[in-house]
Amino acid sequence: MPSHRTRAVLLFVVVAAFSVLIFGGAQISRYKPPIPGRVVDAQGQVIFTAEDVVAGQKYYLSRGGQHVGSILGHGAYLAPDWTADSLHRTALVTAGLAHGLDAGAARAFTQADLEALDAGERGRVQALVKDELHRNRYDAATDTLTLSRGQATAFPTLVAYYDQLFQKGSDAMSIPPGFVDSPERARQVTAFYFWTAWSGMTDRPGETFTYTANWPFDPLAGNGPLPSALIWSIASVLLLIAGTGLAIYFYMRNGEDEHRPELAPLAEPNPTPSQRATLPFFLIALVLFVLQAALGSLTGHYAVEGNKFFGMDLGGILPYAASRTWHLQLAVFWIATCWLATGLFIGPAVGGVEPKAQKALVLTLLGALVVVVVGSLVGTWAGIQGKLSGENGWLIGHQGYEYIELGRVWQVALIAGMLLWLVLVYRAIKPALQKEQDKGGLTHLLLYASVSIPLFYSVGLFYTPGTHIAMADYWRWWVVHLWVENFFEVFATVALAFVLTQIGAVKSSSALKATYFSILLYLGSGIIGTFHHLYFTGSPLMITALGATFSALEVVPLTLLGFEVYQNLKVAKLAGNQSPYRWPLYFFTAVAFWNMIGAGVFGFLINPPIVLYYAQGLNTTPIHSHGALFGVYGFLAIALMLFSMRHTVRKAAWDDRLLGFAFWALNLGLAGMIVLSLLPAGFYQFAIAIKHGIWYARSPEVTGSSFIHTATWLRVFPDVVFDAGALALVAFVAKAIFGDLALRRKERDDSSTRNGSLKRAA
Repeated sequence: MPSHRTRAVLLFVVVAAFSVLIFGGAQISRYKPPIPGRVVDAQGQVIFTAEDVVAGQKYYLSRGGQHVGSILGHGAYLAPDWTADSLHRTALVTAGLAHGLDAGAARAFTQADLEALDAGERGRVQALVKDELHRNRYDAATDTLTLSRGQATAFPTLVAYYDQLFQKGSDAMSIPPGFVDSPERARQVTAFYFWTAWSGMTDRPGETFTYTANWPFDPLAGNGPLPSALIWSIASVLLLIAGTGLAIYFYMRNGEDEHRPELAPLAEPNPTPSQRATLPFFLIALVLFVLQAALGSLTGHYAVEGNKFFGMDLGGILPYAASRTWHLQLAVFWIATCWLATGLFIGPAVGGVEPKAQKALVLTLLGALVVVVVGSLVGTWAGIQGKLSGENGWLIGHQGYEYIELGRVWQVALIAGMLLWLVLVYRAIKPALQKEQDKGGLTHLLLYASVSIPLFYSVGLFYTPGTHIAMADYWRWWVVHLWVENFFEVFATVALAFVLTQIGAVKSSSALKATYFSILLYLGSGIIGTFHHLYFTGSPLMITALGATFSALEVVPLTLLGFEVYQNLKVAKLAGNQSPYRWPLYFFTAVAFWNMIGAGVFGFLINPPIVLYYAQGLNTTPIHSHGALFGVYGFLAIALMLFSMRHTVRKAAWDDRLLGFAFWALNLGLAGMIVLSLLPAGFYQFAIAIKHGIWYARSPEVTGSSFIHTATWLRVFPDVVFDAGALALVAFVAKAIFGDLALRRKERDDSSTRNGSLKRAA
């Protein structure tokens, strides 16, 4: 049992980490790029205002936002990063003027024209461009920004370009026609894009680097990596090595256990009514999983045909922004549903009793979740289609930010559902809480972890579409990083400890000790590690130092998970192929593998500041996101589901053959997708970004190149294999549920027949 000192250390680490995270947020708010009240030219004529910037931001987000290109490197990968795109176009106009051209000719000055200049003239022009664009002309006293000659000349050119692009659409960027509904909308959206570009090209007061730490990389604009990016990247590697060594040392020192785990024999399951009511949760979750996988294949295919799918124009029905939105939303929905259902299953198992009306409330929660899922999918689609792009459309439409796309009404409804779930879990485990004298025991940890689920998801309410993007991203990553990657991980760790204790794989004391150790590592590194998402969103440099340091330490616990799984895998092998827990343990083994590869290797691949400076917004990120989101959290959801179902459905309804096929198809499909497609495409773009700049790596010339198209086509076979595995998993769950129903019905009929025979004999 963990000592009081261990618990005190854990409490201190969590409080200290949150103090740093909150302090960092205050610094981001203090030093965020200003949105000038007025933006004027040298003659004082107003070009746009802060209201235009905010209106453009709101409209962009309402139509899909980060699923239509990206802003400051966050968002989709097919269309350009609008920050990098507008910055480079502004730099080209400025270069034309520096070369001696008049305003009309400067607006037509291209990258090819720049490269055609002799080396001496090109160097002179680039020096002038850097000096002009990096000079900060914002007057805080009057809240006025005076644009340089090049910036003022470029802005109307940008308005005309984006107006035409968004009115007519672009197959190469997978943008359907009519993204903006008027020239005024185009001007406002351009004002928003231009302001983000201004943040990326303008030095902070008293500094020699921009508000975004010189991101995006663009040699013409004079944007290059800072020395601190390299320094903290080196420091992160050293910390990773040292942290891993220390963690392994303490794990081995404290993890010695002479207990030889033996899996308990599986008796015929006798679940409570509320535990059986979790089965529809799992079936619905996996139906959503199949839909999510299919939408992923469609979204990937759009990189080849734009708005078409094998010649069929889907731009008006299901454009790229909608398919990608649903792909991400459904991933969160089905994974969270499995984890929530696991909590509902574990509750009565821990408490030992079935609370009154628990089944009815569980089914009520299921209905509420269905309403939220359907409502949010319809709302986000309507927003992207422009049907909910008004001032308050985001309440039921699209909020525009990745992973939290659902409208605010559905977001609040989902939080209400989580609170109901928390009440249901508490009712079920209350008897065990009362018996457990130790407030830091495993049952109490389950309660604390359950409280964190609705608590940290509700942080997504702290911003609106009009919130400054630096602060909106800060709060958004509280949800995406803290909620998913930390506190759901904590809940899963505690839930898994109960499961492994119940089947005899570990002793209760060992499970509790391992749980404390894992939570300490996850939260000790992960809370402050949130900052690695915020290097270039207008944050001060201290955020880079904190993010680089603690994101490196986040990899440390991932290296230790393999030890636990290795022990469990040995148990499964000792029990033989007929072990009732064979495939659930294998799925958990997959979690450890993808934790190390997807979250660890591929995560650390892009987390060091010097790497992310060139890679942010490129196809290097999906390598990590696919390997981590499905490879870790998806497989973990499946593993928890299987452990729950193993103790819910009749043994005769279980089909190991379908599970075996699903296991290998999902793993091989995911690996093939990454190795054959995402890795080549990501590193191809990465190399181009280092050589030419982010703007070019995200341009249609690169994203629509034959290399990217070939890499996209190469994922067809692994996609098919993966989708087949998803279908096999759905088939397994459906067969288990309906087989269990048939077996139970037969048992009741047989019992009635026997009772009838006894009465007649009497």
